[in-house]
Amino acid sequence: MELTPVLRSEWLKIRTLRSLPGALLALFAATVAFSAIAGVSDASEPGFDPLFASLSGVIPGQIAAISFGAMAVSSEFHQGALRLSLAAVPRRGRWFAAKAAVIAVPAFLVGLVTALAALLAARAGLGAAAGGLSTGEQMRAVVGCGVYLMLMALFAAGIAALLRSGVATLSLLVPFILVVSFVIGDATGTVADFLPDKAGQLVLRETYDGTLAPWSGLAVTALWTAAALLAGAWRLRRRDA
Repeated sequence: MELTPVLRSEWLKIRTLRSLPGALLALFAATVAFSAIAGVSDASEPGFDPLFASLSGVIPGQIAAISFGAMAVSSEFHQGALRLSLAAVPRRGRWFAAKAAVIAVPAFLVGLVTALAALLAARAGLGAAAGGLSTGEQMRAVVGCGVYLMLMALFAAGIAALLRSGVATLSLLVPFILVVSFVIGDATGTVADFLPDKAGQLVLRETYDGTLAPWSGLAVTALWTAAALLAGAWRLRRRDA
């Protein structure tokens, strides 16, 4: 079977399952809103990073990206949907690759638009405090933000395929991203730089210290994502539909 019809059918699922476009809309709204609020923060605080402040809405907004990836996969485990999908596409690896592709593309595109809107909204509030940001730094942050959100959506998709449950995936990842990652970061120092969220978020910063740089941090997040997708593909091959 050619890949194009498989992509088309999986894309149709993304479009027609209302919770999935809703998650992308929530990603845009939450990220822009929180970044706009951060745009009125006090720029005189020690260690203030105007670029990270402008895109700090990604921290809560990424939960919507994670939900998008998790729900796109977990919906297949409801009411025998996976059996129907695999009846149409018996090669499970091909089907899972198509599923990952239709998660990645909209997550990346919405992430780009979201990052640009968040940056503009926050800069309006920061005013002169953001005047020192170069065009290259801002472009790197916007593109990197799109890539980061795409990787987090795919990371969640891989975990959902591994656990075969959207609820279990969100119950694991949301507390980890919002709570555990910060606690581990405070307790372990540079080790936390290699966590999937911490590493990827370096691309949003103007200044950064530690082992990783912005693009190498995204590479670490990409490795976490690849591992999750491989684990999910392995579970898909090993378990009955």
